[in-house]
Amino acid sequence: MDVSFEQLKSMVVFAQVIEQGSLSAAAKHLGLSRAVVSYHLKKLETQLEVKLLNRTTRAINLTEAGQAYYERCRVIAEQASAANQQIENFKNEPVGLLKITCPVNVGLQTVVPALNEFKKIYPKIDLDVMLTDEVVNIMKEGIDLAIRGAPLPDSGLQASKLATLQTCLCAAPAYFLQYGRPKNPADLSNHQWVIYKLTSGTVTLTKGSRSFTVNTKGSISTNNSAARTAFVEAGHGLGRIPKYDALPKIKAGTLEMVLDDYTLNDINVYGVFPPGTANSKKLRLLLNFLKEYFNSQINLSSAQLSSK
Repeated sequence: MDVSFEQLKSMVVFAQVIEQGSLSAAAKHLGLSRAVVSYHLKKLETQLEVKLLNRTTRAINLTEAGQAYYERCRVIAEQASAANQQIENFKNEPVGLLKITCPVNVGLQTVVPALNEFKKIYPKIDLDVMLTDEVVNIMKEGIDLAIRGAPLPDSGLQASKLATLQTCLCAAPAYFLQYGRPKNPADLSNHQWVIYKLTSGTVTLTKGSRSFTVNTKGSISTNNSAARTAFVEAGHGLGRIPKYDALPKIKAGTLEMVLDDYTLNDINVYGVFPPGTANSKKLRLLLNFLKEYFNSQINLSSAQLSSK
């Protein structure tokens, strides 16, 4: 099937609707009206003769066909953005300082490796990186970019979604030997958990149209995600752990997944920044680079985990 220029535009719009999470957010991001975004979606479904989205007043969900189509559309949008960015790089080499803050574990596992590659491409951009699990006052500290697990409602700040992290339930083999493996969500309330204090005390599991919410309890709690994973690995209880963190330990045999036929809530990762830096070329370069890097690494980790 030949693709027209107009359909290419609709494909990019469709990808942005999924990336931004709603028609209104995509319209704002693209500088279009909501009606125009809706027009592109309807036209795309008409041309393809397949339903891509299930829409309600509160949420949009991809159909199976929509999920497959989105993956292709996302690549097209990213490649177009990368092509434009490459031309910008030829025109002017960016210079200056970027002050960045992010949580310790996600920083060490994903952000620092990404910044290593970013620095090789843009050697004249200086980086000041603060790793902390505390929420830093961006304006007070003069931070250009904060990596956060939610677009926190700080007054006057802007946010750009960087990635979606999948999570899984894990425990050490020794823990399962001592306490047994939960066979269904109802069993989870009888188990010990390592509590991560920066999230809610509940875990929601979903299978099909059914959801199960479990109140977690345990004798160990921490505000550091790396410490949480270490306590789980040592056999002190169950933990809900991002797959990028769990994968190496599952491969090494120090962690095992449980109830992996259920889906857990994802963690959305955002780049939060002051509005005064929104037009900064070096910040735009970093945001675009992190999006591409995170998506490539997370997709690779998920594929490896699925084949485990």
